[in-house]
Amino acid sequence: MVLSCLSQGMGQRLFRYKSRIIFLILKINHQMFPISKFQLCDASYVCSSNLSRVLSGVSQKPASRVLVASRNFANDATFEIKKCDLHRLEEGPPVTTVLTREDGLRYYRMMQTVRRMELKADQLYKQKIIRGFCHLCDGQEACCVGLEAGINPTDHLITAYRAHGFTFTRGLSVREILAELTGRRGGCAKGKGGSMHMYAKNFYGGNGIVGAQVPLGAGIALACKYNGKDEVCLTLYGDGAANQGQIFEAYNMAALWKLPCIFICENNRYGMGTSVERAAASTDYYKRGDFIPGLRVDGMDILCVREATRFAAAYCRSGKGPILMELQTYRYHGHSMSDPGVSYRTREEIQEVRSKSDPIMLLKDRMVNSNLASVEELKEIDVEVRKEIEDAAQFATADPEPPLEELGYHIYSSDPPFEVRGANQWIKFKSIS
Repeated sequence: MVLSCLSQGMGQRLFRYKSRIIFLILKINHQMFPISKFQLCDASYVCSSNLSRVLSGVSQKPASRVLVASRNFANDATFEIKKCDLHRLEEGPPVTTVLTREDGLRYYRMMQTVRRMELKADQLYKQKIIRGFCHLCDGQEACCVGLEAGINPTDHLITAYRAHGFTFTRGLSVREILAELTGRRGGCAKGKGGSMHMYAKNFYGGNGIVGAQVPLGAGIALACKYNGKDEVCLTLYGDGAANQGQIFEAYNMAALWKLPCIFICENNRYGMGTSVERAAASTDYYKRGDFIPGLRVDGMDILCVREATRFAAAYCRSGKGPILMELQTYRYHGHSMSDPGVSYRTREEIQEVRSKSDPIMLLKDRMVNSNLASVEELKEIDVEVRKEIEDAAQFATADPEPPLEELGYHIYSSDPPFEVRGANQWIKFKSIS
């Protein structure tokens, strides 16, 4: 009994002495090789919880190597993803996928940027700095980032009016997007397009007429095939537009001519204020192409979206013709800024989706639990994104409005005969030629 107590006391003192040695090593190392606060905490935790293992190697390894090893992240991780529902396909996308640390951090930053950009747009709209139509996509970040992750920069994308996120993922800056929303000269369309009409290279913008972009997307795919380019066109529309007749006409033409077109229905459950069950006799949108193969994808999981997009793009590039994807997603805001979004659904429903299926939280949990990133590292990204959004918002409110002459720039007639009533009837116009 006495010997047991003595041994326990000696063990506790030895543990304290070893702990002091380790923290002394950490302190010296931190002075020689400065690191951030969260990295020091991570290293302290590893050293204290694995004391005997670390001490055994101290005599063989420099202090810096002990510390660096303790904060190493995994280079990649393998995840199981939800199986897609298939239509006229014998096999679909894989049910496991590898996420690298580099890709994970990039996806996380992009999704956070889209989320914060949309929340800032909401704020600017309520301050009456943004006016007119404005449709936000917060909640659907996995769609715009995941689709971009599955295609090449040379591929094409056309969508409807909920287009801010796609404008960003296609390569435009937050500054250009917010400035366009506020109608300023530095906007991506010189302040003349607004929320629904943004454009970038290989991005054919938001389109205000419901479903009208779908035949245009088939036309872009026809151009890809006609010019012999190994490119595809992602043609997006919502569940509210899925009943438009012109969409089925585009299906038929694309199938007849085997066009490299990926038709994508973003099913966020509501077309304006009408649920899909009240609007469609069949809510299996991925089957609506009839003889066109289809996939139903978890649109809240960026990895599911990425793998399904890669699969669909490979299918089109192989010359088999078009394919249809249904992304099951959810928007947190209402249909537009004039819609509070709670008259046709409950606040509890929205909160349940946020708590169980939020695309950003899903990616964050995966990365942290698989040691691809730490919570503190992702928080640093959050801080950087918030600063980027604030800087862009300041630019978007301080940038001058376009001059009146901008109305006549980039038009197809060299000498337009019309006048601008109530202003200056002799404005000099400039054509695109």
